[in-house]
Amino acid sequence: QVRLVESGGASVQPGESLTVSCAASGSTAKTSLITWFRQAPGKEREGVAGVFARTGGQLIGNSVLGRFSVSRDNAKNTLTLQMRRLTPADTAMYYCAAVGPPYNFPWDAPAHYPYWGQGTQVTVSS
Repeated sequence: QVRLVESGGASVQPGESLTVSCAASGSTAKTSLITWFRQAPGKEREGVAGVFARTGGQLIGNSVLGRFSVSRDNAKNTLTLQMRRLTPADTAMYYCAAVGPPYNFPWDAPAHYPYWGQGTQVTVSS
């Protein structure tokens, strides 16, 4: 059984920073790739950033490149997303999702991830 729990969502002002975390439990094989997605009202779910447990390889979406960074603590099986210079366009529900190998799919395609958390809301507004 895989369980993902997100935390850290908040309301912030434009230009501020925020960190959200995802704690994974259960099969380490099934959570070897954990990825952050986000979904704003009326929009499709978008891949934000992910990390592979075995190699530490990182995946970053083009829309957040240079502002967001991601890290993973394998001992605790947690994934942290550090968000900087937030704008109203970053407002969304942020979800973490997990999948095991093989990774023969686009990393930012949500349909390929079988395990999802409940999400944490990030709101950027003045």
